[in-house]
Amino acid sequence: MIRRPSFFFGWYIVGLMVVSMMLIYGIRNSFSVFFAPILDDFDWFRGSTAIMLSLSILVYGLTAPVAGGLVDRWKPRRVAIIGIFILALATACCSFVRELWHFYLLFGVLAPIGTALCGAPILNPSVINWFDKRRGLAIGIGQIGGGLSFAYGMLIESVIAQLGWRPAFFVMAGILIAVLLPLYVLFFYHRPEDKGLKAYSTGDPSTAREVKEAASPVRDWTLGNALMTYQLWFLVLSQFCYWGIGNYLVLAHQIKFAEDVGYSSVLATSVFALFGIASIAGQLCASISDVIGREKTVTLATILAIGALVALISVKDTSQPWLLYAYATCSGFATGLFSPTIIVGLADIFHGRNIGAISAMLLTGVGIGGAIGPWLGGYIYDISGSYNTAFIISAVSFAVACGAFWIAAPRNAARLRART
Repeated sequence: MIRRPSFFFGWYIVGLMVVSMMLIYGIRNSFSVFFAPILDDFDWFRGSTAIMLSLSILVYGLTAPVAGGLVDRWKPRRVAIIGIFILALATACCSFVRELWHFYLLFGVLAPIGTALCGAPILNPSVINWFDKRRGLAIGIGQIGGGLSFAYGMLIESVIAQLGWRPAFFVMAGILIAVLLPLYVLFFYHRPEDKGLKAYSTGDPSTAREVKEAASPVRDWTLGNALMTYQLWFLVLSQFCYWGIGNYLVLAHQIKFAEDVGYSSVLATSVFALFGIASIAGQLCASISDVIGREKTVTLATILAIGALVALISVKDTSQPWLLYAYATCSGFATGLFSPTIIVGLADIFHGRNIGAISAMLLTGVGIGGAIGPWLGGYIYDISGSYNTAFIISAVSFAVACGAFWIAAPRNAARLRART
């Protein structure tokens, strides 16, 4: 029997997503904090070392649809708990690395498998399931954890400064087990029906999605059906360009870039943290896509992201630190706007029982692009001694991502879903 809750439980799922995104993706997004001390210890090339991040993002992207399919067909909580243990074990083992291929295996293969099983491929469809209305707001708040995952780098930087980079991997693994595992056991419910509730609808948290759909039947998309549409592929292309190439190319190298210019590692890391804080502001504002539309929100994000790279390319020495902060603020805010909006845009079109597997395709786009971005940035630096060409490529990628999103056209979602 369906109960009417005094406080809608879906907001607990959103809160769980915030904490989870911070701790899970904080491990991967702390790569640039580890990058400099690892290079100092081993004297490896930047391009070959950055492959560990490229490989991590690629494996994550390829694993995400599998994780999304498991969520749709198996027990999501069990999948998540398995993922937490795999991620924690791989992270802890990074402390014992002696060869580059050790990082490739642990950080590049095992860790992203764990991340896919407990991260966004599970969390995004869970929040989508819990919210019929205010979905842009709910996803935007949940994605705050993604912004905090960059600020999390400040904590890891302090651990590295006090204990070294090897113990820092142990610290991240321990936090994951001590904090995240109990939260999933106590609070994670993939669907409101699992707790005897119904999805949120404006004005009445207990209004049923099933009632709404019964009154106005629409296509219940399967992954196979979705793969036959150009809309899904252009959304994947948008994510491939924005996150995979555009963002990860810069994020993997931004701290090292700032240190090369002459800034201290502490200041460089603070810029990385500012990126995360600014992205939180963007995520809080991402609900404007519910008002002005998904496409216009993505366009605004693209303009800010390209402007941020203009500021970054203009950094030549330590005489104008405001350029570095302008980059971090604009780029972070843009990312905060873009990330929830593309997820909600996909949900507008393809929401249904198979949303887990379908939404995970976006992460495949990130994975394939991310396999190129970090490596490409390091390779360009190794052969030219400068990141300028890499940053220009990143700006072009942002523009292409925006165009692909407009072609996918979430504004026409109702028309597409109504087709039989």
